[in-house]
Amino acid sequence: MQILRRAGDRGHANHGWLDSFHTFSFADYHDPSHMGFRALRVINDDTVAPGRGFGAHPHRDMEIVSYVLDGALAHRDSTGSGSVIRPGDVQRMTAGTGVVHSEQNPSQTEPVHFLQIWLIPSERGLPPGYEQRTFPIEERTGRLRLVASPDGRDGSVTIHTDAQVHAGVLEAGQAATLPLAPGRHAWVHVARGAARVNGHDLRAGDGLALSDEPRVQLEGLDRGEILVFDLG
Repeated sequence: MQILRRAGDRGHANHGWLDSFHTFSFADYHDPSHMGFRALRVINDDTVAPGRGFGAHPHRDMEIVSYVLDGALAHRDSTGSGSVIRPGDVQRMTAGTGVVHSEQNPSQTEPVHFLQIWLIPSERGLPPGYEQRTFPIEERTGRLRLVASPDGRDGSVTIHTDAQVHAGVLEAGQAATLPLAPGRHAWVHVARGAARVNGHDLRAGDGLALSDEPRVQLEGLDRGEILVFDLG
């Protein structure tokens, strides 16, 4: 089974300082046919104006992954963690029993463009936690690089859910394949550029759900930057 989700069909909210596209229902955008896919609950494609951001606000019982495409994002949370996330960085925050965090664009001149991803944890009431790793562009070009997994293998960040997240950058003509074990599902999100995914030509913001498929087959069309979620 394959379900195509075009970028233009996503929810959209423009608050002036924040321009946000919602792959799945979020905030004031509600579509009962797009409430998430397996453990994947949110993919928000956000651009935040210079010097602006999200003030301190709470979360609980969610795995939150941030992936910066352009610019920088400053993070602070109630666990005492703080950092600046840049392209190539992947940050995981376990909200668990409750955490308060803020996200700000520290630049006064350049916007920040990033993906905020929420995954439903395998269990509720986990202790709050935070982790960040850098995955250089060389590790993600021409291949899929594991960036998040339940066991943190191969240097990936640890997420407390049945999901493996892969990131890749495919130049035109480059190809990559991710085998899917029986009973697994995949969501493919093209973050920018273009790629052919299991026979579908996808552009920035497009997504594709795969179930009962033996593999995810990717081919770069226009320097496609792609996230692939292997889901239980």
